[in-house]
Amino acid sequence: MSERDQNRAEQERWLRQAERDLAAARANSLAGFDEWACFLSQQAAEKAIKAFLYGTGERPVLGHSIQKLLRDAGSHDPTFAELAGAKRLDEVYIPSRYPNGLEETTPGEFYGPEDSRECMDLAARVIAHVKTQGAI
Repeated sequence: MSERDQNRAEQERWLRQAERDLAAARANSLAGFDEWACFLSQQAAEKAIKAFLYGTGERPVLGHSIQKLLRDAGSHDPTFAELAGAKRLDEVYIPSRYPNGLEETTPGEFYGPEDSRECMDLAARVIAHVKTQGAI
C-alpha cells in the first residue's frame, strides 16, 4: 500500500470513530448523561481534526487540545480558523470526567442539557468541516 493510501486509510479510520463518538454523545445526552455527552463531543472533534491531519500526511498526530489541533490543521488549510470557537471543548476534557476538576460538585451535577447541546453542536461543525475540506 502506498503512503498516500495509508494516509487515506488512517484518515478514514479516525473520521469513522469521530462520527461514532458524536453518535455516542447524542445517546448519552438523551439518557441524561450530559457530562459524558460533553466529553464524547470533545473526543469526536479531536478525532475529526486528527483525521484531517493524517490525511495531510502528518504522523504521528498527538495531543488532545482542540485549540492546538485546529492551529495545526490551519497550517494546512486556513479555513480551520472558522472553527476557533470549538476550543471551548478543551474546557470539558478533564472536568466532565473527574470530580476533582470541579469545585464541590461532580460532573454529573455540573453539566446539563445546554452544555451537552453546545458541545455536540461544536463537534458536529468540526466533523462537517473536516468532511468538506478532506486533505487527500
